[in-house]
Amino acid sequence: MQHDREGRDRVVYYQSRQLKPTERNYPVHDKELLAMKYALAKFRVYLLGSGPFVVYTDHASLRTAVKSPHISQRMARWLSFFTEYDFRVEYKPGRLNVVADALSRRPDYAVKTADGNRIGVERVNAPSSSLIDDVKAAYASDADAKQLLSYASAPSDEARLLLYSAVDDDVIRIVVPNDYDLRMRIMYEYQDAPTAGHPGREKTYVLFTRDFYWNHQYKWVCKYVRACEVCQRVKPAAFSQAPLQSLSTPSECWQSISMDFVFGLPSDSKRRTGVVVFVDRFSKMVYLAAVPVEVTAVQTARQFVDMVFKHHGMPLDIVSDRDPRFTARFWQEVFTLLGTQLSMSTADHPQTDSQTDRVNRVLGDLLKSYAHSFQQSSDCLPMAEFAINNLVHASTGHTPFYVNAMRHPRLPSMLGTVASSLSGEDLRLHPNNRRRALIPTQYQR
Repeated sequence: MQHDREGRDRVVYYQSRQLKPTERNYPVHDKELLAMKYALAKFRVYLLGSGPFVVYTDHASLRTAVKSPHISQRMARWLSFFTEYDFRVEYKPGRLNVVADALSRRPDYAVKTADGNRIGVERVNAPSSSLIDDVKAAYASDADAKQLLSYASAPSDEARLLLYSAVDDDVIRIVVPNDYDLRMRIMYEYQDAPTAGHPGREKTYVLFTRDFYWNHQYKWVCKYVRACEVCQRVKPAAFSQAPLQSLSTPSECWQSISMDFVFGLPSDSKRRTGVVVFVDRFSKMVYLAAVPVEVTAVQTARQFVDMVFKHHGMPLDIVSDRDPRFTARFWQEVFTLLGTQLSMSTADHPQTDSQTDRVNRVLGDLLKSYAHSFQQSSDCLPMAEFAINNLVHASTGHTPFYVNAMRHPRLPSMLGTVASSLSGEDLRLHPNNRRRALIPTQYQR
């Protein structure tokens, strides 16, 4: 430490170390003396032979430690070391010795004590999205939006957000001003972000028009998706297939599920190269979990219990292929005990489990599109699962999330909003016992 031109203390160098196990048992006086000895030894090249210098300490007894007639054996061993230096010890109270507190008394290391009068007080942390704030700010540069806001007789609770709802439509959308960069940011959140998963033209349009509105949205979506490099690279060209033999349509969620494996993925840190896929055949909701290539029937059963049974109970039947993992004796015994009938695919028509095969293809495209964002395929499975369950399914006309819970999940882009379609339509209009009424005519497969 040295003094500047105005006489203030300036630190030249900090040095510290942890106490050894035996040193932790030293009395306080010896610990303070040990710190001084360590500092002199560490800066020996600067202090030895340089003339008299001062050691400042907030422990007053060190001023006479080297001159005291009553010393311990440890102190006696250290005396020969101290006599090599020409120094004096000066006492500086702790409140004045602030330069030494930078390491020993950091404010963020301070122990916080709870106020007894505030025990049990809950704190609510409500994150907000900068996107919504940018929408509000962009209204000032849009003449039409600015005029609408100026004539608004009763500004909404959305802090002067313009909201739009079509005739005979209860969905409330945020009006986006005429700002190209802002609209491109919104398109990114609903097409390129991991929570979206590059769903394609139609599904992207349905997804983001649930929350935002501006003129000619469909043209924007078509142009944006057509120019998406990831979609062009990872998604195969569409081709026609022969009609498949359909299974009977379930009458409620999680009455019938399909299961399958996807293998051949890059190995993660736990040497897992596969994914087990569970699909509810009614709502099309998907659960995914990483598995090793040598996954056993017992491990698969545990994944089933952790992801499906824990949340939805046992299905009446499970559709699978003839993979030994499903036909093992363990599965047969479990299904017999629980009253479940295992519906096996026929040998001549393995496409009867087309539901999971379709999910496997979508999952493969998603994992390819996530390759630039995640180092391991297993890391992106939660995002892939969310993206699949948040897309409108052609056979139901709704997302799996909505069919299961009668609401849409809240996306990061909508944080901070109050009135939004993310909570779904009015729950009173669609109680759980009328869920199937949502998709009576559209349910084709």
